[in-house]
Amino acid sequence: MKKNWQKLGVLYCPSGSGQHPKLMSHAANPLPVLIEGDVYRVFFSGRDVDNRSSVGAVDIDIVNRKIIHEHNHPFFENGPEGSFYADGVSIGNCYKVDGVQYMLFMGWQAPKGKHWRGDVGRLVVKPDLTLELDHELPFMAVDAVDPISLSYPWVMKNEIGSYSMWYGSTTTWDAGNGEMLHVINYASSADGHSWNREGLAVPFELGRAQAFSRPTVVGNRETGYEMWFSYRSGSGEKYRIGYAVSKDGETWELSLSEPDITVSVEGWDSEMIEYPFVFDHKGKRYMLYNGNGYGATGFGLAVLEHE
Repeated sequence: MKKNWQKLGVLYCPSGSGQHPKLMSHAANPLPVLIEGDVYRVFFSGRDVDNRSSVGAVDIDIVNRKIIHEHNHPFFENGPEGSFYADGVSIGNCYKVDGVQYMLFMGWQAPKGKHWRGDVGRLVVKPDLTLELDHELPFMAVDAVDPISLSYPWVMKNEIGSYSMWYGSTTTWDAGNGEMLHVINYASSADGHSWNREGLAVPFELGRAQAFSRPTVVGNRETGYEMWFSYRSGSGEKYRIGYAVSKDGETWELSLSEPDITVSVEGWDSEMIEYPFVFDHKGKRYMLYNGNGYGATGFGLAVLEHE
C-alpha cells in the first residue's frame, strides 16, 4: 500500500518580536507530549542571538491546528561555560522508566578553535511538564564505539520490558566529499538507564545518504519497525526526510524513495525538510517536521494517507 504524507502547513514559528532572549528564533526538533484531548505541548529548540539553543514550548490543538498557548519562557536553557550543553540543547524524544518520564537531548559544545561536537543528556519531565536536568554529566558521552560526536536519540520501550535506542554518531567530519559521515547507531538496555552500544543500525551510502540525524521510530517486533530521519546526500543537497524499515529494530533497510514527503515548490519548506517526529493520535499518523533554515521558519504538520 502506497503511503503519502499530506502537508497541513506551518503550525508555529516564533515572531522574534517580544520573544524571550533565549527563544528569539527557530523552533527546531518539535517534540509533542499529550496534555489532554487533542492538545499537545510541543517542545522545541529555540535559539538566542548567539545561536545557542534552549527548550521552548507551545500548546497546540493538533486536530484543529490551533495554538492554545505560547509559553514565553524557556523550559530549559543551555548550560554554563564548560558544561556539555554550554552551546545548545537539541531535543530528541521522551520515554518512561518506572513511572518517571525522561526527555533526551543533544548537548552542543563549540570550543574556540575546535570543531563543534555533541553528547547526549537527559532531562526529567515532571508531572506538570516542567523540565529538570537529570545529571550534570552526559547521559551518554563519546567512547570507543562513538569516538567523535553524538546526536539526537530516540528511545522506545519494547514489549518484553527492555529498551531500544537509535542515535546519531559521527564517524568522520569529512568522508572525502566535504560532508560528514554521521550514521544512526543502535543501543539496547534492560532498565532504560544503562546502555549497551551495538554499532551501526541504518546502512549509509556515500554520495546518497551519509549525514543522518534525528531518527523517529514506530512499530514492534510483531509488525516490524518504521523509521523516518533527516539526511544529506553528501552531493550538496540540503536536508531531506528519509525512511527505513526493519523486522527486529536492529538491522535496517534504506528505502529513500518511500517517505513521499519532500520540499515544496515554494514557501517555508521549499529548500529543506528535516527533524521529523512521527506519532499516532486518534487513529491517524502525524509527522511534525522543520523546513528551511534548520527550524528558522518554524515547524509544520503532515498527516499520513494511504492510496
